[in-house]
Amino acid sequence: CCEFGLHVVTWNVATADPPDDVTSLLHLNSPKSPDLYVIGLQEVYSGPLRFVSDTVFDDRWSRLFMSTLASRKYIKVSSIRLQGLLLLFFSKLEHVPFIRDIQATYTRTGIFGYWGNKGGVSIRLSFYGHTLCFLNCHLAAHMKYASERVDEFEYIMDTQTFECKKAPTIVDHRLVFWFGDLNFRIEDHGMHFVRSCINDQKYNLLWSKDQLTIMKKKEQILQEFDEGPLDFQPTYKFDLNSDTYDSSGKKRKPAWTDRILWRLRPKASFPDEQDGNGAGLDVKQLKQLEEDEEYPLKIRQDSYTSIMEYSISDHKPVVGIFTLELRKMYTTPLVRLQPEGDWSADIDSMVLYSPLQPFPSSTWDWIGLYEVGFTSVSDYITYTWVKDDEVAFNEEVIQVYVGKEEIPVRGAECVLCYYSNTLQCIIGISEPFKVHESKVAIEEGFVHEQINGLDKTTASEALWN
Repeated sequence: CCEFGLHVVTWNVATADPPDDVTSLLHLNSPKSPDLYVIGLQEVYSGPLRFVSDTVFDDRWSRLFMSTLASRKYIKVSSIRLQGLLLLFFSKLEHVPFIRDIQATYTRTGIFGYWGNKGGVSIRLSFYGHTLCFLNCHLAAHMKYASERVDEFEYIMDTQTFECKKAPTIVDHRLVFWFGDLNFRIEDHGMHFVRSCINDQKYNLLWSKDQLTIMKKKEQILQEFDEGPLDFQPTYKFDLNSDTYDSSGKKRKPAWTDRILWRLRPKASFPDEQDGNGAGLDVKQLKQLEEDEEYPLKIRQDSYTSIMEYSISDHKPVVGIFTLELRKMYTTPLVRLQPEGDWSADIDSMVLYSPLQPFPSSTWDWIGLYEVGFTSVSDYITYTWVKDDEVAFNEEVIQVYVGKEEIPVRGAECVLCYYSNTLQCIIGISEPFKVHESKVAIEEGFVHEQINGLDKTTASEALWN
């Protein structure tokens, strides 16, 4: 089995612009960097102008996370936005060819008639063959609506579907993460008692009156989800730019509104333990049972805490760090590709690729040239369509060309990625390689250096000549 680190963030950002620094939010100074980042935000600003521009270009929050993580060799694999709800999934580059069947969807919840301002967004995928689903929710507010929050959650779970035979609904996934501003409050206790428990760090005295804990005892679907202990102070509601709980006229009682839970699919079991031949199980259950035994998946939560230093919102962000221990269902990418010979903008260049396993190839598949440190699939320098004949699977090597006019003149450290249109993901990545600076660029640089050494009059004459 192999271990993979997963870093989950949930934060209601209350329409604020992003902070300058997300080092502590993403634990960038930690000695061990995670393999995957999943970031769920609520109340991202979506005023009319900003919302329109954000759908065309990534919004400020996405851009911040993409630029921060790209320099550390992570790429944004998928994202989805429903007005104020935003969900981002990042992976270390080395895992990208093994993340497949990526789909994202959303559900609006309109129990109170405010369609679109609450709901859930999700990203599902297979990671080395294991089906994972990440669900970011913003549920109904206010103390008295605890059962409505559960209704909204159940509605999202019931109605979200995916075009995937193996896991058409959220509960079919091997592992589900559910997080967001779930808006559950602390019942019964008065303000004075709640605040004194927080000040004395006796959080456990408040747990029994946490609405999510209470609802878990009644609702079967909630009982299937695990959560770490709430050993951090409630993350709502703070005065802006401070660590002081709400001092306004409303004086809202502190609450653990921002949560991260997970559900490992219950192990399929024989209806009668004495009957060892699988009688009574349908085909799907039998497959699940075989998968559970042959490809185990375990999860461990390493930490669950809030990050108190951020004060741009009335909520504090919550971070969950997990270790996934799993046996990979596959270890070979679908396609191997490499650059042939030296690359520069002086000559057309060649890419060699060979399918390593059968996959549904398409004339819409393409190979992108990316600079090392790219942010997402769409952040390519250039691309070329693959051969439009059916790919044969006999270790044959296929050649495609990239025109010299598409190659960066200044040179760069690059990788090649094969994008499958049918699978909607990258299925092969080359080793990094050097694109050399072109002779033209070298000569131009030499001329400019000479000109910089002349006085202004002579320089302008030199340029005109």
